[in-house]
Amino acid sequence: MFESLAEKLQSTFKKLRGKGKVSEADVAEAMREVRMALLAADVNLKVVKDFVAKVKERAIGQEVLDSLTPGQQVVKVVHEELVALMGGTSSKISQSQKPPTVIMLVGLQGAGKTTSVSKLALYLRKQGRRPLMAACDVYRPAAVKQLQVLGNQLDIPVFSMGTGVSPVDIARGAMENAVATGRDTLLLDTAGRLHINEELMDELKEIKKVVKPHEILLVVDAMTGQDAVNVAEAFHGQLGLDGVVLTKLDGDARGGAALSVKAVTGCPIKFVGLGEKAEALEPFHPDRMASRILGMGDVLTLIEKAQSSIDSQMARDMEQKLRKAEFNFEDFLVQMQQMKKMGPIDQLLGMLPGMGNMKALKDVQVDDKEMKHVEAIILSMTPEERQNPQLIKDSRKRRIARGSGTSVQQVNNLLKTFEQSRKLMKQFTDMRGGGKKGKNKAKGMFKMPFFK
Repeated sequence: MFESLAEKLQSTFKKLRGKGKVSEADVAEAMREVRMALLAADVNLKVVKDFVAKVKERAIGQEVLDSLTPGQQVVKVVHEELVALMGGTSSKISQSQKPPTVIMLVGLQGAGKTTSVSKLALYLRKQGRRPLMAACDVYRPAAVKQLQVLGNQLDIPVFSMGTGVSPVDIARGAMENAVATGRDTLLLDTAGRLHINEELMDELKEIKKVVKPHEILLVVDAMTGQDAVNVAEAFHGQLGLDGVVLTKLDGDARGGAALSVKAVTGCPIKFVGLGEKAEALEPFHPDRMASRILGMGDVLTLIEKAQSSIDSQMARDMEQKLRKAEFNFEDFLVQMQQMKKMGPIDQLLGMLPGMGNMKALKDVQVDDKEMKHVEAIILSMTPEERQNPQLIKDSRKRRIARGSGTSVQQVNNLLKTFEQSRKLMKQFTDMRGGGKKGKNKAKGMFKMPFFK
């Protein structure tokens, strides 16, 4: 997401940064390129015009053109206006003083409502809430069953009354059940249609009238571009939305919906879906997203992912081993498993300052099959071999290859890159500055066997 837009904007501002003095003509040229980049990203035309006008007005002011670093100042202005465009600050889910807090998720069929309900329930449980999910979609085949399966996987209860009952009655029953069982949050998975129609809206209005939800969230597919904004406008006009959940943000959508929806509808994006896994739902932070678009990284999100996925004591122990050069294959295996919990490695690298537009990152793909091979090779070693890789000679290599279903060459490749990766991990903190030295180290990471 935003890859093309980020590349074009960063290229534009790189030219400005290289100038010792910036003129109004330079700003005008940069704004033309910004306008084209935003339109190519499928951002709403009116939004583009307003955004460019605001940036241009501020960028040709005295405090910018007469500053010692005018190029940097223009980027600062663009960053601030991007943040404002996407809502300014992150919007949280409200919490009723008298439980349960009712959250109603609506949207068209295929947008990802049911999976978003389960992801949001898991997110809220991690915040200390006790959610209940209600299966109110009685029309889509297997919708009720899908939510029940997701509920079982996450150990979160699901209220259902089958498909022969009115969705309004199910919502009412779910409300009563939530009160009776002490659940403080109720999430309603409502039905969708392939398109907006009167029947759908009437049903949703009736559910709203009966349960009086504290939050009505529209689930929209980021891949639909401007259609997502049109859908948001229609639902907001009929139901009065409190926010938007933007799904499939990890895909190759151009970004127009994320940049347009708040400006067009007034509804903030509250959450974004970044993958298929249950944990792949994150609060939307306009400031962090703007920083990533402009190549400034998103270190705060990276830190949060690390804090939620990595055992702090284990991290401290690992650091001590790295400092003493005692890092071995046992530790390497543990670290691989910890990294996998944080999400796709290419996404994590893209959050580092100065790394978002690296050519080395553009085509980086992590080969999951190769990662499994690496794990299998390490698991085929004896505990002694994992702790002392120098013991692994020819006969041991053949045994490890047979045990892991790989070749001796693959074992050799892993052994050869192990020392290099150990050095890179020891020096990884140098990358925080985002400078040339850090980028070169990042490129070295791509020699690992599980990078294509």
